[in-house]
This record gives sequence, structure tokens and C-alpha cells, in this order.
Amino acid sequence: MRNLTKAYLADHKFHRMVFHIALPITLQMILTNGLSFVDTMMIGRLGEVEVAAVGLANQMFFLVFLIFFGITSGTGIFVAQYWGDRDVQGIHKVMGLSLIGVLLFSIPFALVSFAIPKTLMRLFSPDALVVAQGAEYLRIIAPSYIFSGISFAFAMGLRSIERPRVPLLATAISMSLNTVLNLILIFGMFGAPALGVRGAAIATCISRAVELLVILSLIYGRKMPVAASLADYLNFDQELIRRFIKTAGPVLMNEVVWSLGMVVYKVVYARMGTDVIAAANVTEAIQGLFFTILTGTGNTAAIMIGKKIGEKQQEEAEIYGRYFLIQSTIFGFLLGMLMAATAPLIVRLLKMDPNTVILVRQTLLALAILVPLKSINIHLIIGILRSGGDTTFAFLSEFVGVWAIGVPMAILSGLVLRWPLPYVCLLVGLEEIYKWILMSWRFVSGKWLNDLTRSSHASTVEE
Repeated sequence: MRNLTKAYLADHKFHRMVFHIALPITLQMILTNGLSFVDTMMIGRLGEVEVAAVGLANQMFFLVFLIFFGITSGTGIFVAQYWGDRDVQGIHKVMGLSLIGVLLFSIPFALVSFAIPKTLMRLFSPDALVVAQGAEYLRIIAPSYIFSGISFAFAMGLRSIERPRVPLLATAISMSLNTVLNLILIFGMFGAPALGVRGAAIATCISRAVELLVILSLIYGRKMPVAASLADYLNFDQELIRRFIKTAGPVLMNEVVWSLGMVVYKVVYARMGTDVIAAANVTEAIQGLFFTILTGTGNTAAIMIGKKIGEKQQEEAEIYGRYFLIQSTIFGFLLGMLMAATAPLIVRLLKMDPNTVILVRQTLLALAILVPLKSINIHLIIGILRSGGDTTFAFLSEFVGVWAIGVPMAILSGLVLRWPLPYVCLLVGLEEIYKWILMSWRFVSGKWLNDLTRSSHASTVEE
């Protein structure tokens, strides 16, 4: 282990590649989570009911977002390996499958959110005020699911061909626009009416539409490898569909079962009290800022390892996997300590009930303990196992962790024992220990390494 750590520290080429790919991805995710953070902070100035309403309404976007992530992560596995194999036609075909996938889910989610928002909100909260405010937000924001799905598909494809700066630029423009529109529409600045929660929804919807326009303009304007005609996107065969479903299907199911588990956690918190769900929503937004680095390097691991597999360099792919485990351990401890150290400072920004602010601070301190384990697991699932196509094992591990450990612990501690939120979060964190043990064993076994390209019609892609 000591020799491996020395080799990791001395491999400057590896670190340069990680920096080149991870920095734009991480910055984009910081901006995306920063958008959620800014929204939460601004809406937090309206009151606990508004924070709870928007947080619960966004559970619909959270669900569809994770479905997008599941579909496009499956796409990314193929695109990264095709990129290593220099198969541009394969990239186009898989991108076509990705776009079809996100549209198949985003359109129904948008229609349901627009048509029956109150019914959906009642699934999350019994509070009539929260339901009314959340339904208003949900109906307005519904079309943004479609914009976000297409943007997400192209963003993942661009990352997988080592072009992460394009989605970064689009997100930066989107967040800047959203922040300005929030100030104008939520609080009624510059003579505009103060629309409150409705204003936040309008601002978000407009900014996501602009983000999509920016991405498409750059992709087709610069003729990037993911750009193709509609005919090229649809030029896939049954064999590719079969391999795609076999690999991407478990990724999608993984994200669905995990996201549904997260929704159950939110339902538990909502039934513990409006102050608890408000604290949980704020804590989630703050924690997301710290986790962007881990998710960014996790995606970088998937790209770098997947490319090595596509280049038929399995031994080097395995070495990269070991490097990323060392890196994730270091980053996890550093970010956990940073979260604990900054929690008292962050909560000073909140203009909420003092008891809710105290609850947020205590919950952040509890979650900081779990960050190292979460860091390793993120890299094992998103970065390593998925890059090698070992998606079924990752799915089964996640399924058991969330539904056999996390959800029962949340219900027991939150609704039966009536423990405070920080202790509930710690008990739910037992699932991370289970996943760490199981997936570490899988990595050591080497069974996660699979070449998914098998292409006989590769075409050259210009560097």
C-alpha cells in the first residue's frame, strides 16, 4: 500500500489529466449546486413554509434528474470507451439512445407536474400551506425538465470526450441569469412585482432554457464529435440497443431506487415537522456544495478509466482505479473536516428561526463524519465499477444498502423512536459502511473490468 501511495503521488501525468478533466466538471457542478444553494438562501428569507414547499416540490426534479443521470451515465460508459477506440459513429449512435431516453422520461414528468401538482405535493407533506406553495412552484417549473434532460445528455457526452468546458460555460451563463432573475422576480426589484415562490420558478425555467440553447450553439457551431444529424443519432441497431440496455439499464435502476430512497427520507423528515424538513433541505443544499468535488472526480475517474479500457490497456485502467481510491480517501477526510469547521460560519447566512438554524448546524456536523466513506463509495460506484461496465453489481449493492438498511433506519429512528435529525442521519449512514465493504471486495476481484466497444466499424476522430 505504501509503494502504491508513493507511485500515486509521483505520477504527475495522472494528476495533470485529473486536473484537466475534473476542474471544469467540478466547477460546473459547483455552479449547479450553487444555483440550488442561492435559491434556497433567497427563498429562506421568505420563511420556513416557502423553503419546505420549494424543497419538496423539487423532489420531482430530483427524481427526474437522477433518471437523467442514470441514462447519461450509461451513455458516458460507452462514449468514453468509444472515444478511446476512436469510434465516432459509435458515439453518435449512443448519443441518440441517450437523447431518446431522457425525452421518454422528461416529457411525462413535465406533464404530470403541470397537470396534478397538488396531488404530488400531498404525497410529501400534510401541511396545507406547504402544499399550496409547492404546487404553484411545481406547475411553473414543469417545462424545465425537458430542457434539462437534453442539456444533461449532451453535457455527459462532452465530458466523456474530454470537452468539459462547454457545459461549464453554459451552466455559468445559466446560473448568472438565474441569480439576477431571482432577485428581480422573488423580491420585486427594479419595479417588477414581488412574486415570491412563483418568481423563483419562472427564473429557474428561463435559465434552463438558455442553458440548452448555449450548449447546442457551441456543439454544432464548433462541430464537436457529439454533434450529428438526426439520422445519425437514430442509426443504431438491435445489438447496440441490447448492449446499451444491459449496461445502462442497471445504472438507471440504480439511480431510481436510490432517488426513491432519498424521497422516502424526505417524507420521513417532513412528518417529523416543518422545521425539520426545512433544516434538511438547507443542509442538503449546503452539503451538495462539498460533494461537487467528489462527484466531479468520480466522473473524471469514469472517463479516464473508461478511455483506458477502450484503448485496450486494462492493466493501466486497474492502476488508475487504485489511484482514484487513494485520492478519494484523502479528499473525503479533507472535505469532512472542512464541512465540520465551516458549519458554524455557513449557518450565519440563514435568516430562519433560531432553532432551525441550530438544527442545520448540528446536522452538518453529523454528516461531516460520513463524508470519507461517501467519498470512497462515490468513486467506486460512479467512477470505477461503472467505467468497466460492472453496473449490475453496483445496482444490487446500492439497492440493498438503501432499502434494506437506510430506509428502515430512517423510519425507525425518525418516526418510531423520534430521534433528532442529526442522529437519524448518522443511523441512515450505516448503509455507507455496508457499501464500502462490498464494493471494495468487488474492486479487488477485478471482475469489474469489461470492454464494451467491440466495434468493427471505427472511424477516426480528430484530436
